[in-house]
Amino acid sequence: MAVPKKKTSKSRKNMRRAHDFLTPPNVSNCPQCKAPKLPHRACPSCGTYKGREVIKVDDL
Repeated sequence: MAVPKKKTSKSRKNMRRAHDFLTPPNVSNCPQCKAPKLPHRACPSCGTYKGREVIKVDDL
C-alpha cells in the first residue's frame, strides 16, 4: 500500500489545487432586447440568434 514518506506542505498542496477553481459564465447582452444571455446561444427572452428568430417565445 502506498504511503507518503514526507508530509505534503501547504504550499505544495495549494500549488496542486491551483487549477481547480471555478470560472463564472461569460454573460453577454442580447443585441435585440438587451437581456443577459450566454454567448453562442439563442436569447431566452426574445428567441433570436444572429439577428434571426429561431425560437418562438410566448409573452406572458
